[in-house]
Amino acid sequence: MRATARIVAREDGRGGTALPVLRGEGPLALRRVRGSGAEARVLLVGAMSGPLGGDRFTVEAHAREGARLRVGSAAATLALPGQHPGEARYDVRLTVGERAELHWLPEPVISARGSDLRVTTRADLAPTARLVLREEQVLGRAGEPPGRLTTRLAVRVAGRTVLDQELACGPGAPGGWDGAAVLAGHRAVGQLIVVQPEFAQAPVAPRTLGEGAALVPLAGPAALVTAVAPDALRLRRLLDEALATLEHSRDSR
Repeated sequence: MRATARIVAREDGRGGTALPVLRGEGPLALRRVRGSGAEARVLLVGAMSGPLGGDRFTVEAHAREGARLRVGSAAATLALPGQHPGEARYDVRLTVGERAELHWLPEPVISARGSDLRVTTRADLAPTARLVLREEQVLGRAGEPPGRLTTRLAVRVAGRTVLDQELACGPGAPGGWDGAAVLAGHRAVGQLIVVQPEFAQAPVAPRTLGEGAALVPLAGPAALVTAVAPDALRLRRLLDEALATLEHSRDSR
């Protein structure tokens, strides 16, 4: 199955954000929900199971100049084995214009036994854009080993790459993915990247954030938090605490 969902947000001229394009296909349904202030909020609702083997899903979100957009999902994405061989692909394309702000906060991706999923997330930002992006991966459901899961996250600001990383886990992944230098036996891993213009002049200081999380500055106006945890609940707590720390740092400047 192939499906694409597309979101376009723009200023509405009244201090808010309009959604001139909100279109989903097949299993990728989009719903506008109540936002706050100038922000428009959208939920991605999985209308069918998947992605399954061989599926190709794409989600595009574009926050145009001055828009404020928050995108989440109604439930976790569960990667399952399908009747068709080959890996499934889930591609996310984010674009944030001048003075625009995008919060990309989906629920976790769960890699079920026997599945094979590649997730690629690319974000392109204008120099004055702001981004909060969270990704979470859970390796296997309760009591089962994971499938094969490969994730790539790339972020560019003003055409300059500030992050481009890939992680492969599960059967067939390069050796060492579960070793002390990577997951160390944990079954939940996540990333939080925050881009804001103020970080260009005053980068965050690298530090640990509780057990299993680390904050590092990136080249340009960006900061990255990477966390590992024994389960999804603990992982979310670590990333929420990290985001609160970064927001407090911004407000205190």
